[in-house]
Amino acid sequence: MPKEKKLTRRQRAVIEDLFMAEMDEQDVLDKHKVSRALYSRWLADERFIAYLEWKMAQAYRSGRLILARYATVAAGKLVALTDCEKEETARKACLDIITLDNPTLTASPNAASDQSDTGPAELPPETARRILAALAQQEPK
Repeated sequence: MPKEKKLTRRQRAVIEDLFMAEMDEQDVLDKHKVSRALYSRWLADERFIAYLEWKMAQAYRSGRLILARYATVAAGKLVALTDCEKEETARKACLDIITLDNPTLTASPNAASDQSDTGPAELPPETARRILAALAQQEPK
């Protein structure tokens, strides 16, 4: 049984630079002296694509972790904007809070499949109007 070939150091370096270096794709290829034709052949290689897909999944996981880490801070700042003296800013903050997507709703398999076709749940216009009217009536702190 033949031993499966691994990616070359050059292939790994190109993939690493695609994710870590602040260069676009062509700049990375130029840096590593990789022609478009060779890169196209690499993109047809299952091993190269598998490693590239793994790096993309890793990058998305890292991004989701960062967003989760700062979600509380962002939520606090959004809530603080509801008391803004500029009415339009306060109104937009209220609308953003009302319409925020709740990740716990998509935790169950049924909820995820239900929302995939329709997008985030929306409040009926009458409900949104009542909430905004109630918020507008509150005494400033």
